[in-house]
Amino acid sequence: LVLSYTTFITRLLLSFRMRILLTGSAGMIGMHTGQLLLERGDEVVGIDNFNDYYDIKLKEARNKELEKFDNFTLYRADIADTKKLISIIQKHKIDMICNLAAQAGVRYSIIKPFSYEHSNNAGFLSILEAAKACDIKHIVYASSSSVYGGNTKIPWSETDSTDNPINVYAATKKYNELLAKVYHNLYGMKLTGLRFFTVYGRYNRPDMAAWLFADAWKRCGGDNRQF
Repeated sequence: LVLSYTTFITRLLLSFRMRILLTGSAGMIGMHTGQLLLERGDEVVGIDNFNDYYDIKLKEARNKELEKFDNFTLYRADIADTKKLISIIQKHKIDMICNLAAQAGVRYSIIKPFSYEHSNNAGFLSILEAAKACDIKHIVYASSSSVYGGNTKIPWSETDSTDNPINVYAATKKYNELLAKVYHNLYGMKLTGLRFFTVYGRYNRPDMAAWLFADAWKRCGGDNRQF
Protein backbone atom coordinates (compact mmCIF):
# COMPACT_ATOMS: atom_id res chain seq x y z
CA LEU A 1 0.00 0.00 0.00
CA VAL A 2 2.83 2.40 0.79
CA LEU A 3 4.47 1.76 -2.56
CA SER A 4 1.27 2.47 -4.49
CA TYR A 5 0.66 5.72 -2.60
CA THR A 6 4.24 6.96 -2.84
CA THR A 7 4.57 5.99 -6.48
CA PHE A 8 1.48 8.08 -7.21
CA ILE A 9 2.95 11.01 -5.28
CA THR A 10 6.22 10.89 -7.20
CA ARG A 11 4.33 10.85 -10.50
CA LEU A 12 2.47 13.97 -9.42
CA LEU A 13 5.85 15.57 -8.80
CA LEU A 14 6.72 15.14 -12.48
CA SER A 15 9.39 12.96 -14.03
CA PHE A 16 12.40 15.21 -14.61
CA ARG A 17 14.98 15.90 -11.94
CA MET A 18 13.82 18.49 -9.47
CA ARG A 19 14.63 20.14 -6.16
CA ILE A 20 11.80 19.11 -3.85
CA LEU A 21 10.99 20.26 -0.33
CA LEU A 22 9.58 17.22 1.50
CA THR A 23 7.96 18.01 4.85
CA GLY A 24 7.37 15.21 7.32
CA SER A 25 10.34 13.37 5.83
CA ALA A 26 10.83 11.28 8.99
CA GLY A 27 7.25 10.02 8.83
CA MET A 28 6.39 6.66 7.30
CA ILE A 29 4.85 7.97 4.08
CA GLY A 30 7.44 10.75 3.96
CA MET A 31 10.35 8.32 4.16
CA HIS A 32 9.02 6.07 1.39
CA THR A 33 8.22 9.06 -0.82
CA GLY A 34 11.70 10.45 -0.20
CA GLN A 35 13.33 7.17 -1.14
CA LEU A 36 11.55 7.05 -4.51
CA LEU A 37 12.39 10.68 -5.28
CA LEU A 38 16.03 10.22 -4.32
CA GLU A 39 16.35 7.00 -6.31
CA ARG A 40 15.16 8.73 -9.47
CA GLY A 41 17.78 11.45 -8.95
CA ASP A 42 15.86 14.36 -7.44
CA GLU A 43 17.40 16.60 -4.81
CA VAL A 44 15.27 16.19 -1.70
CA VAL A 45 15.32 18.67 1.17
CA GLY A 46 13.55 17.15 4.15
CA ILE A 47 11.98 18.96 7.08
CA ASP A 48 10.75 17.25 10.22
CA ASN A 49 10.36 18.37 13.83
CA PHE A 50 10.82 14.84 15.24
CA ASN A 51 8.05 15.35 17.82
CA ASP A 52 7.41 12.78 20.54
CA TYR A 53 3.92 11.64 19.53
CA TYR A 54 5.53 8.17 19.40
CA ASP A 55 9.07 6.84 19.93
CA ILE A 56 11.52 9.20 18.23
CA LYS A 57 13.86 6.24 17.61
CA LEU A 58 11.51 5.10 14.86
CA LYS A 59 11.71 8.51 13.18
CA GLU A 60 15.48 8.51 13.49
CA ALA A 61 15.60 5.05 11.90
CA ARG A 62 13.53 6.26 8.95
CA ASN A 63 15.75 9.30 8.59
CA LYS A 64 18.83 7.07 8.41
CA GLU A 65 17.31 5.40 5.34
CA LEU A 66 17.19 8.78 3.59
CA GLU A 67 20.63 9.87 4.75
CA LYS A 68 22.12 7.00 2.73
CA PHE A 69 21.61 9.27 -0.30
CA ASP A 70 24.03 12.08 -1.12
CA ASN A 71 21.18 14.11 -2.67
CA PHE A 72 19.28 14.35 0.64
CA THR A 73 19.47 17.23 3.11
CA LEU A 74 17.60 17.34 6.42
CA TYR A 75 16.42 20.28 8.50
CA ARG A 76 15.07 19.63 11.99
CA ALA A 77 12.54 22.43 11.99
CA ASP A 78 8.90 23.34 12.54
CA ILE A 79 6.89 23.99 9.37
CA ALA A 80 4.96 26.69 11.25
CA ASP A 81 8.16 28.77 11.17
CA THR A 82 7.51 30.66 7.92
CA LYS A 83 10.79 32.58 7.93
CA LYS A 84 12.75 29.34 8.27
CA LEU A 85 10.79 27.77 5.41
CA ILE A 86 11.45 30.73 3.14
CA SER A 87 15.18 30.65 3.89
CA ILE A 88 15.36 26.91 3.11
CA ILE A 89 13.39 27.28 -0.12
CA GLN A 90 15.58 30.14 -1.29
CA LYS A 91 18.85 28.46 -0.28
CA HIS A 92 18.08 25.25 -2.17
CA LYS A 93 16.18 26.88 -5.08
CA ILE A 94 13.21 24.57 -4.48
CA ASP A 95 11.01 23.75 -7.50
CA MET A 96 8.08 22.04 -5.77
CA ILE A 97 6.78 21.21 -2.30
CA CYS A 98 5.43 17.88 -1.06
CA ASN A 99 3.79 18.59 2.30
CA LEU A 100 3.34 15.36 4.27
CA ALA A 101 4.00 16.89 7.70
CA ALA A 102 1.07 16.74 10.11
CA GLN A 103 0.08 15.77 13.60
CA ALA A 104 -1.42 12.36 12.92
CA GLY A 105 -3.89 10.22 14.83
CA VAL A 106 -7.67 10.54 15.02
CA ARG A 107 -8.13 9.54 18.67
CA TYR A 108 -5.19 11.64 19.87
CA SER A 109 -6.78 14.74 18.33
CA ILE A 110 -9.55 14.59 20.93
CA ILE A 111 -6.97 14.59 23.75
CA LYS A 112 -4.45 17.12 22.34
CA PRO A 113 -6.41 19.39 19.96
CA PHE A 114 -3.99 22.31 20.14
CA SER A 115 -1.20 20.14 18.75
CA TYR A 116 -3.32 19.65 15.61
CA GLU A 117 -4.14 23.35 15.37
CA HIS A 118 -0.42 24.16 15.37
CA SER A 119 0.97 21.48 13.07
CA ASN A 120 -1.91 20.96 10.66
CA ASN A 121 -3.49 24.41 10.44
CA ALA A 122 -0.75 26.93 11.25
CA GLY A 123 1.81 24.63 9.64
CA PHE A 124 -0.07 24.35 6.35
CA LEU A 125 -0.76 28.08 6.23
CA SER A 126 2.97 28.65 6.74
CA ILE A 127 3.74 26.32 3.81
CA LEU A 128 1.36 28.27 1.59
CA GLU A 129 2.74 31.65 2.61
CA ALA A 130 6.32 30.49 2.05
CA ALA A 131 5.36 29.09 -1.35
CA LYS A 132 3.69 32.37 -2.28
CA ALA A 133 6.73 34.39 -1.18
CA CYS A 134 9.07 32.16 -3.21
CA ASP A 135 6.81 31.78 -6.26
CA ILE A 136 6.36 28.00 -5.88
CA LYS A 137 3.55 27.07 -8.22
CA HIS A 138 2.79 23.45 -7.28
CA ILE A 139 2.25 21.83 -3.89
CA VAL A 140 1.24 18.22 -3.30
CA TYR A 141 -0.19 17.86 0.20
CA ALA A 142 -1.64 15.18 2.44
CA SER A 143 -5.31 15.39 3.24
CA SER A 144 -7.21 12.44 4.70
CA SER A 145 -10.20 10.18 4.16
CA SER A 146 -11.26 11.42 7.61
CA VAL A 147 -12.77 14.48 5.90
CA TYR A 148 -15.71 12.28 4.83
CA GLY A 149 -16.74 12.27 8.50
CA GLY A 150 -20.35 11.26 9.02
CA ASN A 151 -20.99 10.68 5.32
CA THR A 152 -23.09 7.50 5.04
CA LYS A 153 -22.86 7.11 1.25
CA ILE A 154 -20.70 4.16 0.23
CA PRO A 155 -18.38 4.06 -1.66
CA TRP A 156 -17.00 7.54 -0.99
CA SER A 157 -16.14 9.89 -3.83
CA GLU A 158 -14.08 13.06 -4.22
CA THR A 159 -17.35 14.84 -5.02
CA ASP A 160 -19.08 13.83 -1.75
CA SER A 161 -19.86 16.42 0.90
CA THR A 162 -17.18 16.84 3.58
CA ASP A 163 -19.13 19.25 5.78
CA ASN A 164 -19.68 16.90 8.72
CA PRO A 165 -16.29 16.14 10.37
CA ILE A 166 -16.48 14.03 13.53
CA ASN A 167 -13.08 14.72 15.11
CA VAL A 168 -10.50 17.49 15.35
CA TYR A 169 -8.04 15.77 13.00
CA ALA A 170 -10.68 15.61 10.26
CA ALA A 171 -11.56 19.27 10.79
CA THR A 172 -7.92 20.32 10.32
CA LYS A 173 -7.70 18.39 7.07
CA LYS A 174 -10.94 19.95 5.83
CA TYR A 175 -9.41 23.34 6.67
CA ASN A 176 -6.34 22.43 4.62
CA GLU A 177 -8.48 21.66 1.58
CA LEU A 178 -10.42 24.92 1.92
CA LEU A 179 -7.22 26.93 2.36
CA ALA A 180 -5.69 25.25 -0.69
CA LYS A 181 -8.72 26.33 -2.72
CA VAL A 182 -8.34 29.91 -1.47
CA TYR A 183 -4.67 30.11 -2.47
CA HIS A 184 -5.47 28.61 -5.86
CA ASN A 185 -8.16 31.23 -6.44
CA LEU A 186 -6.10 34.15 -5.15
CA TYR A 187 -2.64 33.33 -6.47
CA GLY A 188 -3.07 30.71 -9.17
CA MET A 189 -1.18 28.04 -7.20
CA LYS A 190 -1.62 24.43 -8.27
CA LEU A 191 -2.40 22.34 -5.19
CA THR A 192 -3.03 18.61 -5.26
CA GLY A 193 -4.57 17.13 -2.10
CA LEU A 194 -4.44 13.39 -1.46
CA ARG A 195 -7.10 11.92 0.82
CA PHE A 196 -5.13 9.06 2.30
CA PHE A 197 -6.97 6.11 3.78
CA THR A 198 -5.12 3.89 6.26
CA VAL A 199 -1.59 3.34 4.97
CA TYR A 200 0.52 0.36 6.04
CA GLY A 201 4.09 -0.60 5.24
CA ARG A 202 7.66 -0.80 6.54
CA TYR A 203 8.41 1.54 9.45
CA ASN A 204 4.69 1.90 10.25
CA ARG A 205 3.52 4.01 13.19
CA PRO A 206 3.15 1.98 16.43
CA ASP A 207 -0.41 3.24 17.01
CA MET A 208 -1.70 1.61 13.81
CA ALA A 209 -3.99 -1.42 14.09
CA ALA A 210 -1.63 -3.93 12.45
CA TRP A 211 1.14 -3.05 14.91
CA LEU A 212 -1.24 -3.17 17.90
CA PHE A 213 -2.58 -6.58 16.84
CA ALA A 214 0.93 -7.97 16.35
CA ASP A 215 2.03 -6.61 19.73
CA ALA A 216 -1.01 -8.14 21.44
CA TRP A 217 -0.29 -11.47 19.74
CA LYS A 218 3.34 -11.30 20.90
CA ARG A 219 2.28 -10.55 24.48
CA CYS A 220 0.05 -13.64 24.33
CA GLY A 221 3.12 -15.71 23.56
CA GLY A 222 2.32 -15.99 19.89
CA ASP A 223 -0.52 -18.42 20.64
CA ASN A 224 -3.46 -17.79 18.30
CA ARG A 225 -5.83 -19.59 20.67
CA GLN A 226 -5.12 -17.07 23.45
CA PHE A 227 -5.24 -14.11 21.06
